[in-house]
Amino acid sequence: MAIAGFSFDMSSEAGKESFAKASNAEWVEEDEEELQMAALLRLPTQKRVNTALIRKASSKINDEGEKRGKVLEQIDVRTLDRFNRERVVKDALDTNEQDNYKLLSAIKERFNKVGLDVPSIEVRYRNLTIGADVQIGSRALPTLINHTRDVFEGMLAGIGIGRPQRHSLTILNNISGLIKPGRMTLLLGPPGSGKTTLLLALAGKLDSNLKKSGSITYNGHEQSEFCIQRASAYTGQTDNHIAELTVRETFDFANRCQGSSDAEIVKNLERLEKEKNIMPSPEIDAFMKASLVGGKRHNVMTDYVLKVLGLDVCSDTVVGNEMLRGVSGGQKRRVTTGEMIVGPRKALFMDEISTGLDSSTTFQIVKCIRNFVHQMEATVLMALLQPAPETFELFDDLLLLSDGYVVYQGPREDVLEFFESLGFKLPPRKGVADFLQEVTSKKDQAQYWADPSKPYKFISVPEIAEAFNNSRFGKAVESMVAAPFDKSKSHPSALPATRFAVPKWELFKACLSRELTLLNGHKFLYIFRTCQVTFVGLVTCTMFIQTRFHEKDETYGNLYQSALFFGLVHMMFNGYSELSLMIARLPVFYKQRGNLFYPGWAWSLATWILGVPYSLVEAVVWTCVVYYSVGFAPAPGRFFRYMLLLLMLHQMALGLFRFMAALARDMVIANTFGSAALMIIFLLGGFIIPKAMIKPWWIWGYWLSPLTYGQRAISVNEFTATRWMQHSAFGGDTVGHNILNGYSLPSDDYWYWIGFGVLTLYTVIFNCLITWGLSYLNPIQKARSILLTDEEDSQKSSDKNGSKSSGDEGKASGMILPFEPMTMTFHGVNYYVDMPQEIAKQGVGETRLKLLSNVSGVFAPGVLTALMGSSGAGKTTLMDVLAGRKTGGYIEGEIKISGYPKVQQTFARISGYVEQNDIHSPQLTVEESLWFSASLRLPKEVSMEKKLEFVEQVMKLVELDSLRNALVGMPGSSGLSTEQRKRLTIAVELVANPSIIFMDEPTSGLDARAAAIVMRTVRNTVDTGRTVVCTIHQPSIDIFEAFDELLLMKRGGRVIYGGKIGKQSDVMIKYFQSLEGITPIPSGYNPATWMLEITTPAVEQKLGVDFAEVYENSEQFRGVLSSIKEHGQPPAGSNPLKFDTVYSQNTMAQFLKCLWKQNIVYWRSPPYNAMRIFFTIICALIFGTVFWNIGTKRGTTHEVYVIMGALFSACLFLGVNNASSVQPVVSIERTVFYREKAAGMYSPISYAMAQGLVEIPYVAVQTIVFGVITYYMVNFERDAGKFLLYLVFLFLTFMYFTFYGMMAVGITPTQHFAAVISSAFYSLWNLVSGFLIPKSHIPVWWIWFHYLCPVSWTLRGIITSQLGDVEEMIQGPGFQGTVKEYISVTLGYDQSINGMSSVLLSVIVLICFNILFFGSFAVSVKVLNFQKR
Repeated sequence: MAIAGFSFDMSSEAGKESFAKASNAEWVEEDEEELQMAALLRLPTQKRVNTALIRKASSKINDEGEKRGKVLEQIDVRTLDRFNRERVVKDALDTNEQDNYKLLSAIKERFNKVGLDVPSIEVRYRNLTIGADVQIGSRALPTLINHTRDVFEGMLAGIGIGRPQRHSLTILNNISGLIKPGRMTLLLGPPGSGKTTLLLALAGKLDSNLKKSGSITYNGHEQSEFCIQRASAYTGQTDNHIAELTVRETFDFANRCQGSSDAEIVKNLERLEKEKNIMPSPEIDAFMKASLVGGKRHNVMTDYVLKVLGLDVCSDTVVGNEMLRGVSGGQKRRVTTGEMIVGPRKALFMDEISTGLDSSTTFQIVKCIRNFVHQMEATVLMALLQPAPETFELFDDLLLLSDGYVVYQGPREDVLEFFESLGFKLPPRKGVADFLQEVTSKKDQAQYWADPSKPYKFISVPEIAEAFNNSRFGKAVESMVAAPFDKSKSHPSALPATRFAVPKWELFKACLSRELTLLNGHKFLYIFRTCQVTFVGLVTCTMFIQTRFHEKDETYGNLYQSALFFGLVHMMFNGYSELSLMIARLPVFYKQRGNLFYPGWAWSLATWILGVPYSLVEAVVWTCVVYYSVGFAPAPGRFFRYMLLLLMLHQMALGLFRFMAALARDMVIANTFGSAALMIIFLLGGFIIPKAMIKPWWIWGYWLSPLTYGQRAISVNEFTATRWMQHSAFGGDTVGHNILNGYSLPSDDYWYWIGFGVLTLYTVIFNCLITWGLSYLNPIQKARSILLTDEEDSQKSSDKNGSKSSGDEGKASGMILPFEPMTMTFHGVNYYVDMPQEIAKQGVGETRLKLLSNVSGVFAPGVLTALMGSSGAGKTTLMDVLAGRKTGGYIEGEIKISGYPKVQQTFARISGYVEQNDIHSPQLTVEESLWFSASLRLPKEVSMEKKLEFVEQVMKLVELDSLRNALVGMPGSSGLSTEQRKRLTIAVELVANPSIIFMDEPTSGLDARAAAIVMRTVRNTVDTGRTVVCTIHQPSIDIFEAFDELLLMKRGGRVIYGGKIGKQSDVMIKYFQSLEGITPIPSGYNPATWMLEITTPAVEQKLGVDFAEVYENSEQFRGVLSSIKEHGQPPAGSNPLKFDTVYSQNTMAQFLKCLWKQNIVYWRSPPYNAMRIFFTIICALIFGTVFWNIGTKRGTTHEVYVIMGALFSACLFLGVNNASSVQPVVSIERTVFYREKAAGMYSPISYAMAQGLVEIPYVAVQTIVFGVITYYMVNFERDAGKFLLYLVFLFLTFMYFTFYGMMAVGITPTQHFAAVISSAFYSLWNLVSGFLIPKSHIPVWWIWFHYLCPVSWTLRGIITSQLGDVEEMIQGPGFQGTVKEYISVTLGYDQSINGMSSVLLSVIVLICFNILFFGSFAVSVKVLNFQKR
């Protein structure tokens, strides 16, 4: 965090300890130290800035662990290794705690001694109003119809006809105030009150679509007068990071881009110290100098921030994402915070930085930030959801928002006085923060009314806001905002004027080194791609190998031409997988660009430069494998020219696809445009249609297609060689020239260099366009649907349900379905994973890492158990093991359900698991999500009406009834808020009517009021007699005391307390206070927080005990053991859990339900389905105009060949597009599928069947659209039978491609990987389908592959059905006869095969391919699980 432009951070209020009278040796040592310091000060300025003194670690450390007795040595701060960096930070922090108070106060003192000021920023906002135009209700659901309407309305509004109907929504309502430097300000308010919008507005990051009025100033300067993105930092709620980087690498990169601090200030400081002869402390001096070093891969700031945020334990772990296991959720949240504070920002706007953290970690971090604010005059506005009382008290000021109004702003200690003036009082044992968030809510306000003189009447938010404005607190704020800021007091370096902190060359180097690190992370992908090129190369050269032994005449010349063309096309297709890689990186890029880490060009140039060696490898591998084995022109010069051309072509393809990604910014749209671009380039490249036959209106496309130039250069390189120079049997020219003329290609040698030059030019143009796109385009925003507010809606739903009172009546019928209570006991549970490589590298001998150690306990019915412990203690791991959700690792110990050993299949039926990540299908509404879960998981004996009633009950119970029609949406970008999503996750499990429910962090990411709602839900559930276990991070007193029992764990997965909590936590408190040396709990303090604070490793070290051992020898543990013994015996006359079927519904019912859901998902996925139809229309039109009216021209062999080319490319292109665009859709659904499969909702086969069948109507529409447009534009024969066959073949082809795309996702761990594998197959199918190399020329050893290639059957069927019975005479080089004979001779397609119609056989084979690919998808879904837990 930034100090004086210096980046620092956080610590204990304790000052320096006073020493007892020092001994003689110490005096001598201090003298020496001063002499060394004085010698350092005499150095010339430049050298002095880079030299510091550091203590040599010596063995003579006294009992206190003091630093005395260590000798100082000189070091150059620019060349510190990791050990020394960590030492500099440790010495400067001067404590083993996670605390930065000593460091920051020493820096502050150093400034004060010479009278230097620290730069500071005051942020003011006046009359700030922010609003938006939104759609409401069902019109906001993204169905295909609504989407199409939006597109047309947008187009019409664009030309100025009509305005689309929108409702205006006010987010912030005319608010004014200021955030002072040197004071910690807390932003509180219920969800939806406008906190995030305010933070974004103040940080200058407001979305441009929002309507904003009013002013925001920094030190009296408008936002346009300086570079606001560098003065302030906003830490968002979503954690977007590059999954393959480690935490340390992420911070190092952030620090390198943001620079450290203002070197001028430090130079001034040194100069003044020299003048006044002041000796700085060597530790502080070394730290400040080291943090100034820029342009290196590592910086001490990284080590400092890691230490302060408590991330030093996982600094070398990758950050990870849904599919790659990395740091925990709470750690990831801290990475997001650290990434911003590692730079020298002076104003920090922090949005919910405590999600997923336990209260003691949150307290430590906030305390460190507070030290930073107080010592370094920083400006911080921090929004927290459930601040614990001790965290709440760290703040100086408070800003309370509700419904867009400021309800209170001013000193924290005055807030209760203001609310008491309105008649509200804080009850005992209630946190102030919780009270403040509930007192403005209609549902909770009444309980706080404390004015006996008048009856309670609801006071609305606008009324409270008005009362505040008229109170003395409101008047004080108003007078401060009205007084103008004295700009002369603003420190010159407080507001940065330049856009980037670091010279641009340094930023570019930083991006380059990060890309290199990532290249290492994606090593497997790139090695795999290179192997794939080798493999396709080997297939190609063995396919064309015969060519070299034949006469060099025209017929074989065509084969050579095919081989050359295939090489080009393969290189083009190979760049296609860049699309998904680039799009996956965009969210992180936009975040970093928004914070001015680096300009767009620094990243695009770095990726371009690193793409060159990759292209070189591909080109060299391909050329070496293919060139001589096929028998191309043997001259070495031509060999290298071929290689060089492929290198450039690959570069051009990478550029083209990256440009598509940067332009489309969305996977599905990019896939669509990527395919369209490929299609145009491919069709007009001069091979499928020779230039002479291209229509005059498309000739510009021919000259624009990069493939044209590649084709010309590569053909000229081959066919002007001496061996092609003998005279031809046809006409008076040479064979080489005849071949070139046949394809309308030039024969002059300079065309090679023209082609090479144009490809180079394209590469440069595409990379410039990528840079332009990255610099100026913003991420695509998705609209959120706006719903009725709770009040309006609960009115409606209560009318709907015959206005039942939701009092005791609702409670009693809380869970109407019967269930069997279950007890779970577990004893001596251990869990191991294979030793991670990072740890093994450090020389650890064991092969397995132990994550849980000897855990025992009982979860009983009607008892709510809390699983607690610091971050990384193994809470989630234990829950995964008990619930049977682990997919890897080794489990030991016994787990029993009601006395019988646990059987996972039956256990999944009676248990529910609420995951920490809220994974749902984004296109469903809340009610649909619940109905889907209920209809699949409730027993089939339960009637439809009962199920519906039960879903209603659960919706009421979790208070989601007012949101029943809200779309779930994608987390962080659209749909439900975090807290609503969390309640939905709980509800989805509750509607299954389970006996045992596990909940992972049910309250993380929620504010106090939402947490109270969720806990009320959980408590209601337990009171019905169910067994519920929750892991929980930072409970307030109310939440903690809602639990009955506790299992407390420490690092290493060991238990340190198990058993009852007691009334007002007395049982648990009594246990810990009975231990020697434990500080008693202060009165009114949160027992959960106290318990976590007294059991930290630091306390264990201090007391010299191991709490786990103490517990294992305690009475408490013996009580747990006897309870395990008692519940571990089956009750008399009971039977083990058993179900007749694995799933509660039969396969047909499962399939119908899954189909119902998939149907909705597809109907509401316009980016996929509308885009697909749109793409089909575009393709059909391109196709129809390119091949306009050639269907009946059959004069020469070449014209017939072009018709075949038309049919071939039609199938291939749309097919490939279907396969690639279905992949992201299946990939998103797959994460939901993993959750539903683990919950035992349905068999994988039912899911796969539904996923496959739902495609059919859309593919059918696509077929009809494409078929009708192209058939008549190309003008094929007007014959109903032929037309129908044309549609049948198109339909089967599109279907098998779609299934193939699904299968590729099913058998690979990630979407990128699926894209890479598929592109290899498209290339091979293209090669063996019988168009590039006619069947008669395919070598015997590959002919099986020709028959196994689905495209060859499409081609056979579609060509024989259209041309197989045409008796027209045609002629061409070396052929004269009918069309029918020509097809038979060249392609080897006869009317019948073994007496069976060729067309019918093709249809049958294609149906088999559909079944095969679809079956493989279904099997892969059933058998493979790529989710690592």
